[in-house]
Amino acid sequence: MTDLTGTGADEEWDVVIAGAGSSGCALAGRLSEDPKLRVLLVEAGPWDNSPFIKLPKGLTKLRAIPQRVYHYAAERRVGGDSLQPETLLRGRGLGGSSTLNGMVYHRGQPQDYDDWEALGLPGWGWADVLPCFLGIEDNHLPPTDWRGRGGPLPLRVARKLPPLADALMAAGGDLGLPRKEEPNLPQQLGMSPIAANIDDRGHRVTSAHAFLPPAVRRRPNLRILPNTRVDRVLFQGKRAVGLQCQQGGVERRFRAAKYVVLSLGALETPRLLQISGVGPAEHLAGLGVRPVVDLPGVGENYRDHFCYGSSWRLRHSKDSENREFSGWRLPVNLLRYYGFANGPMSTSVAQLSMFPELLPGGTGRPDAEVLWFPWNMAAGRNAAAIALDSEPGGSLTGFPLRGTSQGTVMAGSADPAERPVVRPNYLATDYDRSVMIGLVRFTQKMMSHPRLQPFVASGLGEAETLRTEDEILDYIARKGSSGQHGCGTCKMGTADDPLAVLDEKLSVRGVDGLKVVDCSIMPSQISGNTNGPAMMIGWRAAEILKQQLR
Repeated sequence: MTDLTGTGADEEWDVVIAGAGSSGCALAGRLSEDPKLRVLLVEAGPWDNSPFIKLPKGLTKLRAIPQRVYHYAAERRVGGDSLQPETLLRGRGLGGSSTLNGMVYHRGQPQDYDDWEALGLPGWGWADVLPCFLGIEDNHLPPTDWRGRGGPLPLRVARKLPPLADALMAAGGDLGLPRKEEPNLPQQLGMSPIAANIDDRGHRVTSAHAFLPPAVRRRPNLRILPNTRVDRVLFQGKRAVGLQCQQGGVERRFRAAKYVVLSLGALETPRLLQISGVGPAEHLAGLGVRPVVDLPGVGENYRDHFCYGSSWRLRHSKDSENREFSGWRLPVNLLRYYGFANGPMSTSVAQLSMFPELLPGGTGRPDAEVLWFPWNMAAGRNAAAIALDSEPGGSLTGFPLRGTSQGTVMAGSADPAERPVVRPNYLATDYDRSVMIGLVRFTQKMMSHPRLQPFVASGLGEAETLRTEDEILDYIARKGSSGQHGCGTCKMGTADDPLAVLDEKLSVRGVDGLKVVDCSIMPSQISGNTNGPAMMIGWRAAEILKQQLR
């Protein structure tokens, strides 16, 4: 679709959606299936036309392009220690973070969603969300009742693994992790190749590619408006009636006859609500914002997967991807990719996913996730500036799945151009610390297993030498990092929950005509990477809105 132009006069749509990320694209695509429903999708970033988006390993280039990524300066606290700086990354443009994430597709555990339903949120149990996942997915493995086939999002799972990955799977089996064909099975406990949202041509498939393909973008009842910043939710009394936006320096206002929907993510959605007058009354007063409704939970309950990482020197270059993206191998691998849709350019950044149960109890419900990467970064680099080691190596990243520590995301001022103040609060509970300690010890056992001796030469850095609980927690406080899986800042909950922002229909409490559809709705964390659940939330929200609009 072409950009709207004009003088800033109001336009009216039935549903106005702010944010074209993983949830917003799914929502807009599904709502616009009804030709009588006029849908406007507003996105602050550009069209999804960069050649690096479809290239799976192109994320290293995208993260260096300011127009394609947001950098949030967070103030993190780990285990009660003083605040330290941290950088959070989010995708910018159609597709949101699905344009530059690791393409690891997890649904989470059935118990995660049944737990939501048990909190008093009907419509969000596993029986309700499984049909959404099935509708989204096109899994290339043999069909079962558990796998989605024919959906808009292709999922690629490796049928054959290289020798080191096979050895890791065998070592995992010795440590009590059953070998699985894929990660998204009824029982999550175990180890498998990852499922990646990559198609048969080796292309990354973002939420925009999946739910807003060219035919959908040409629908006359759908308008997609990129490069348009959302500045405020507009209210008449207690009813949301539209959005005030900024497009090319010109103020635009878009009216919503039925619903305004915020799909800006767990960082931006609470900020926009607050500067629009929906949030904790005392905080709004400090911003100089006139309150529409006092809603204390907006910006509270911030959760993220806090990661422990370790790198390992491998004995043979053939077991590592470190050398594949430089020198003469780079053009060769590009030729393999563009000519034959194979080679390291066509794969996800991760190779294997492990879901162990680390704490005693024996329920069979994993409490941590570990990913194996057949590469490692050069010393001193971070996720925002990827540079690979010059020697062969690999790395593990793991995190507690359902952390109980909570931080905050708050607007620092009423200026729409300012980023929110993000304060993660990692490992603040005994439960989170216990899982993290178990996670470090599990990865040490894994990498020192006799099956890996032909492949692994040694550990790199301190991770291999950690022994006591204090050593582990000190290392994590210094070296741990965000999993970029923020959620929970506008959580669903019952009317007697003082921090509940939404009801089970995703409506903002205390006002009319305003909904939230993104990972901020989660009352608790999902047991896995969040991109798949974010798309499911958009799909499920479309069902809810269609039912209400009837």
